[in-house]
Amino acid sequence: MSTEPVEPSPADAPPPAAVPPADRPDATTSAGASATPATAAVAPDATESTGSTEPVEPAGPAAPAEPAPPVAVSPWAAPGTAAAAYALPDEEPAAVPGGAPVAGLPADVLVAGGDVTAPPARVRRPRPVLLLTSALVLGLLLGGGAGYVIQAGRPPTPLPPLQVALPSYPAAVLDAAAAAEAAPKPLAIDGDLRKLVLERPGGTEAWGDNPDVPSWITVGELAERTGEAKRTFADFNRDGFRRAAGVDWKQGGTRYRVTLLQYGPDDADRALVEARGMHGAAATKFADGVNGGYQVESEPENWAESTEKYYYGSAVARRGTVVMEIEVFAPQPVDAAALKDLAKKQWERLA
Repeated sequence: MSTEPVEPSPADAPPPAAVPPADRPDATTSAGASATPATAAVAPDATESTGSTEPVEPAGPAAPAEPAPPVAVSPWAAPGTAAAAYALPDEEPAAVPGGAPVAGLPADVLVAGGDVTAPPARVRRPRPVLLLTSALVLGLLLGGGAGYVIQAGRPPTPLPPLQVALPSYPAAVLDAAAAAEAAPKPLAIDGDLRKLVLERPGGTEAWGDNPDVPSWITVGELAERTGEAKRTFADFNRDGFRRAAGVDWKQGGTRYRVTLLQYGPDDADRALVEARGMHGAAATKFADGVNGGYQVESEPENWAESTEKYYYGSAVARRGTVVMEIEVFAPQPVDAAALKDLAKKQWERLA
């Protein structure tokens, strides 16, 4: 029996082990695990180390290595970087460091973003607010419905008639003369103002150049009667002066002047106030219902630019838009009774 070792035949050699790719994480481990049986099968000094003279039987083929489980590569991973495992749809949800696992999210995205927590829960509206809002809406609906029902149950309000009673006319023919007689008469002051001025009494004479019969008087002539013609002229125009008529006469040493002044409808009251202030005639009434009066002065006054003295008496009143003025200039105190009688006669002519 020969003691030389027997070389194994090529048929007895084990099949080559599969080498995993370089980018697989378990390539080194798989290669190291499969290298051990191959090295042990081809060790040349196997008989020498045992010292046995019996022939050594060749070792059987090595068991094939189990393939590593497939590793899913993240589609969000940067090119050329190591593959990072992430959960497939049929696998368990990936675990997030420091938080709860989130299903369906790649592990590398969660790791790259840091600590990711679960999305906050939906905030629910407080129940009291919903209850109050519902109560408000319900109250409005119920109130409107109740009001409509109440109004619909009331009887309709009848509308007023669209046409009033037609005017009736007398069957008799109207007499034009009788109608004119029954119509209100126009005021005497709206006619010829000169006809309302007192006539000069008999036995009297004219007073200088002044008119001794009722005549029209201009506003300039009225202003020249006073010592301040410019101011008086402005006052007449300011007070709504329209027209004036008057008469003057002289009896012995006493001079009389009667003047009627007519103003606008809105200015007659103010004109009366101005006349009262000018003549001071408002102390005693000379007739019933008169809105004026008469007054006599106890102290004499001087004529303009003269030392001659006179006693003054005046009466002022208003009827409608006409203001009557009566002035008396006497060398002795004015007879109050004669002034009162003269003012009463002029007042009655204005009626």
